[in-house]
Amino acid sequence: QVQVVESGGGLVQAGGSLRLSCAASGRILSIRSMAWHRQAPGKQRELVALITSGGSTTYKDSAKGRFTISRDNAKNTAYLQMNSLKPDDTAVYYCNVLAVYSGGTLDGYWGQGTQVTVSS
Repeated sequence: QVQVVESGGGLVQAGGSLRLSCAASGRILSIRSMAWHRQAPGKQRELVALITSGGSTTYKDSAKGRFTISRDNAKNTAYLQMNSLKPDDTAVYYCNVLAVYSGGTLDGYWGQGTQVTVSS
């Protein structure tokens, strides 16, 4: 199986920055994409940013120009650099990894989430 671990969340003032990390481990044959989602209290989980194995990226409209997703393929790690943070960015951020593991099956794996709180 594949394990996904997020880190880097915390409390920051509006206008500040945070960098989240997502590390995938296990019997991974290949990773198709890595993505960051978030879920605020009382709201549905939503996609924030995604990066494919080829480096193509997709962003939620409100994240464009403020957030940057990147990945280190050698380390099976993705990052989310978040700048100009707003109170509306407060949520639990989850990493999702779409990977093929040693059994040959393509599947999505979630981490446990990391809390991001932006104070006004």
